[in-house]
Amino acid sequence: MNGIARAGALPYSRPPMVFSSVIFLFAFLPAVLAGYFLLPRTARNAFLLGASLLFYAWGELGYVAVMLASITANYAFGLWVEAAPKKSRARFLRTSLAVSANLALLLYFKYANFLVDNLNVLLALADLQIPLGKVHLPLGISFFTFQALSYVVDVHRGHVQANRNPFDVALYIALFPQLIAGPIVRYADIAHEIKHRRESIPDFADGVRLFLTGLGKKVLIANPMGAQADAVFALDPAGLPAPVAWMGLIFFMFQLYFDFSGYSDMAIGLGRMVGFHFLPNFHYPYIAKSLTEFWQRWHISLSTWFRDYLFTPLGGYRCHKVRAYINLMAVFILCGLWHGASWNFLLFGLYQAVFLVIERLVRIKKIPLFQTAFGHAYLLFIILTTMVFFRASDLAHSAGYFRALFGLADPLSGQYTIPLFLNPELVLTLIAAALGSMPLMPWLAGWFDRRGWTAQRQLLATLGLLAVFAWSVMKLAAGTHNPFIYFRF
Repeated sequence: MNGIARAGALPYSRPPMVFSSVIFLFAFLPAVLAGYFLLPRTARNAFLLGASLLFYAWGELGYVAVMLASITANYAFGLWVEAAPKKSRARFLRTSLAVSANLALLLYFKYANFLVDNLNVLLALADLQIPLGKVHLPLGISFFTFQALSYVVDVHRGHVQANRNPFDVALYIALFPQLIAGPIVRYADIAHEIKHRRESIPDFADGVRLFLTGLGKKVLIANPMGAQADAVFALDPAGLPAPVAWMGLIFFMFQLYFDFSGYSDMAIGLGRMVGFHFLPNFHYPYIAKSLTEFWQRWHISLSTWFRDYLFTPLGGYRCHKVRAYINLMAVFILCGLWHGASWNFLLFGLYQAVFLVIERLVRIKKIPLFQTAFGHAYLLFIILTTMVFFRASDLAHSAGYFRALFGLADPLSGQYTIPLFLNPELVLTLIAAALGSMPLMPWLAGWFDRRGWTAQRQLLATLGLLAVFAWSVMKLAAGTHNPFIYFRF
């Protein structure tokens, strides 16, 4: 699974400009920062919008028009919805039309092939078929569509006022740090900063720190973990010993976390450099003691989006328990499908929904055993096994991999062993991944500060980040494996 390969990629498309690429680090980003701070404040939004469109067009030139059409439509929808009286039938109908238009865009580009392919299986019984070529998946369409939806719905609810300036709405949706892989930013969180933000040296320095931290996560941990995960998942699971199968999942678990949290750190850091304050998107999810807690820490912008714009409107936990659990399962099935148009992703959501319902039924927070190391072990088992659906290529691959995990495959004697996939550098990377998944650095920072060693801590942190940057650049120059998993969403 190549993180930057996309369904129906056009023959003239080039790979997207990833943050961890030489052209971004040494050409695009310096040019954008220089231009931004050299321009007068009144011109900075226009410059950022132009840079964001260029960033998107770099890998998606043929589909810039789709994003611009979404921006134009949602700008108009916002004004149209706000013009109707609050709590009126007209406002409800206008919002419903706006939501339907956004979902139709997503449905066509992301799910048309999946729906038609499965429908054609049934129609084949009647010797019928629906002709449909491969529909290209525009980069980041799930992210910018969800941002547009939240804008229109928040206008409907009266949480924000519709913006009269179309370029402000365009900047909100197209802002390059979060455009193609999140986090999903709410308009209410940055509405003031779009017009009245004030950049500062402390913010810029904090942004650089966040960006370099994310770059290190991506290049030094996620990339080598991903290369090994790809190697294991490329094997026929029928001949895979259980220890190697579990090791492949551990590689992928770390790849996914450090890839996406690293991207989020870089996106938040880039925003901070130019005065935007995006909310955190990850909070050490692998230290959770339940799946419920995990989703309070993982991809926070997505989980809270589904909570606020789907689960709560459906009734949340305020309705009858059976209805609430049905709502929860529906939301997580849709969350799974948001990640991709396949049966694997549907099962990814359903699998987690079942455990979330069970946790609610047994009131897992009140069971002392789950507040110990057992809770962590339980959570990691659920996460590792659900990763099969996330990473495997199809249902048959998933089924075969599950058989291998539980020793039900027929591995060729001695052909695949753990040492084949490990070397000293990878062992050190695994240790770094395990430690980086825990709040060790905040603990160390607090330890230094309590002893009055703040200056020493800051010096060590600066030297460490410089080393991370230098090492990352060397890895990139050497042509390291460098996909971004979430670009395909």
